[in-house]
Amino acid sequence: MSRPRFWDPHGERFGIPTFPWRMAPDGYFTRRQLRARGLRPNGQPVAAQILWRSRKSKDVRAAFLYRPELAAPVRPMTDARHRALAAANRARRLCPDCGRDAGYVLPAHLGCCLNCHDGERIAA
Repeated sequence: MSRPRFWDPHGERFGIPTFPWRMAPDGYFTRRQLRARGLRPNGQPVAAQILWRSRKSKDVRAAFLYRPELAAPVRPMTDARHRALAAANRARRLCPDCGRDAGYVLPAHLGCCLNCHDGERIAA
């Protein structure tokens, strides 16, 4: 059996320890896995990576791995951060053509609500 293409546990070929899909050793976590445990990377450098080839585009994809002992707890949401997030989401729902809140995030490829795109302007 040949060795997997992305197997480089000592980082000699890729610069950091590199593992193929589903072959990373225990003790490393992705950002999502850290977040699920209530942690964040806390500015630590990438400890290792997982590389795999995408089936559709054949591009090489990467997932960076971090050490949980160097991670810090996630910062709690403050009232100001809640307000800022709500304002940002509200802006993504506001149609620039008719000025109404569409009730959904506007499609970026249209740039307006579906009613304005279809020519069914609604009188405010």
